Amino acid sequence: MDKFLGRYSGYIYAIFRIVFGFLFMLHGTQKLFGWPPAKQAGGELAGIILAAAIIELVCGLLIMVGFFSGFAAFLASGTMAVAYFMAHQPQGALPIMNGGETAVLYCFAFLYFAANGSGMLSVDGMMKGSRAASSDG
Repeated sequence: MDKFLGRYSGYIYAIFRIVFGFLFMLHGTQKLFGWPPAKQAGGELAGIILAAAIIELVCGLLIMVGFFSGFAAFLASGTMAVAYFMAHQPQGALPIMNGGETAVLYCFAFLYFAANGSGMLSVDGMMKGSRAASSDG
């Protein structure tokens, strides 16, 4: 299987990063702007929820486009860990019991992005490529 998918691993990683960044960004737009509409209408955002919404929007966008995505992913991972332990874990021992699966998945996916950086199909990759091209001449 490695020979089959191995040559596409950079593209698969980029798609993974883009999709997770986009979905995370949507959590922020939903809280801040009401779009896409939620099943339950939200109220006024409390301080910590407002901060989380801004992190979701900004870090999701940075991860999606691959601009400082390692730093953004590290911050997003921590945010999801806090969200899990503050909102979900008190409701039950396991994520399947307390509705925290999404927070756990985001947390570990973002930790993976933080460790691996932006990769290909990213603003960081394009900037690195342009610096390498300009230093050759």
